Amino acid sequence: QVQLVESGGGLVQAGGSLRLSCAASGRTGSSYTMCWFRQAPGKEREFVAAISRSGSSTYYADSVKGRFTISRDDAKNMVYLQMNSLKPEDTAVYYCAASTRPVARGTRGYDYWGQGTQVTVSS
Repeated sequence: QVQLVESGGGLVQAGGSLRLSCAASGRTGSSYTMCWFRQAPGKEREFVAAISRSGSSTYYADSVKGRFTISRDDAKNMVYLQMNSLKPEDTAVYYCAASTRPVARGTRGYDYWGQGTQVTVSS
């Protein structure tokens, strides 16, 4: 079992930046594919970014490409999402997810989930 806890969300003006963190605990000896999803009110949970188990490959939704950066620090069991040039449409609850399988863009590809952190971008 892996436990994930997100932090770093908050209220920011459009054009601003936030960095989300995801702390992993439990059986972290195995390497996991890590991913960020988000869910806005009334909408389905959607893929945002993912990083491979080795950290050598990253993947982004078209809507965040060039603005968001996912990274990992396995020594600290941490995953980060640096979000720049934020837009009101980025407002959502952001979830960290982990899987022992290769990167997937669907929620079914992930076995472990955090509780989420709220990001609100004002116009």
